[in-house]
Amino acid sequence: MSDGGFTYRDAGVDRVAADAVKRRLGTLVESTRTEGVRAAFGSFGGRFALDGEELVASADGVGTKLRVAFRAGRHDTVGEDLVNHCVDDILTEGAEPLFFLDYFACGRLEPGVPVAVVEGVARACRENGCALLGGETAEMPDSYPEGEYDLAGFIVGRVAFPEVGRRDVREGDVLLGLASSGLHTNGYSFARALLFGRLGLDVDDPWPGLGETVGEVLLRVHRSYLAALRGPCGRGDVRALAHITGGGIPGNLERVLPPGLDAAVDTDAWEPPAEFGSLQELGDVGREEMFRTFNMGLGMIAVVRPTEADAVADAVRGAGCPVVRCGRLVEGSGRVRLEP
Repeated sequence: MSDGGFTYRDAGVDRVAADAVKRRLGTLVESTRTEGVRAAFGSFGGRFALDGEELVASADGVGTKLRVAFRAGRHDTVGEDLVNHCVDDILTEGAEPLFFLDYFACGRLEPGVPVAVVEGVARACRENGCALLGGETAEMPDSYPEGEYDLAGFIVGRVAFPEVGRRDVREGDVLLGLASSGLHTNGYSFARALLFGRLGLDVDDPWPGLGETVGEVLLRVHRSYLAALRGPCGRGDVRALAHITGGGIPGNLERVLPPGLDAAVDTDAWEPPAEFGSLQELGDVGREEMFRTFNMGLGMIAVVRPTEADAVADAVRGAGCPVVRCGRLVEGSGRVRLEP
């Protein structure tokens, strides 16, 4: 596969510029640090100590997956995506959710749309044991095109699995990759530009090589890993977690590595689901570009001791989530190696 094919930059996303902005924002965030702050900028969630307990908070959206929902006229899944994404983010800090707030904004309020969105939010909150405290529904004429809206979520949890947040990882630790349900909520600018722009497909067209439509594949709900990992995390068997979101496996697994260790990821250990292979082939996309844009079939990676790997994998499978051994930690400099 050529490395000169379609790239995220072709879809309008400049990773280099985004990283530069994040570095500048990090300086501003750190300037507000108070005594209770327990996490550095760039963590999956912000940690704050309060009255002897640590809380973890996060805010997120679902990116341009919303534009697929607009195109398909289907709004009952993006709310689930939003909650599950946020739950997975704070889980990597060792937290389980307490409560959630949503923000829905549009130019003109069409009652059925926000109700469908919040139905999805509430459904995912119930499934994750998280209270939906409320939020904001804003009608702002002239701010959004007809039929479009913005959606964001805010979650607060408490640290229930401190071993995960400490990230006590060692050379020889095993990487377990938990299966994603598809693209989750990242890489949609890339996928839309390729499928809708370059290939001229629409949401009702068959996905090339699959028995589903383009819309059905793209609107699959982002998986929550809380139920699958609660038992192993509660026993202290999981040493670190990386939620595979924007930046793919390299960009997110690097966030849990200390300076003296690398993550050697065995990319032959699993077969990425067919939708990723289709995107790569149809766009003539390079291997590195795919791994830095998409989760490639693994939505969460757990770092565990070799002696505990089988028990953790069995527990995850028992909860209904496929899992594979996908690598190990080796001596290095804090980077991810995609092998072979």
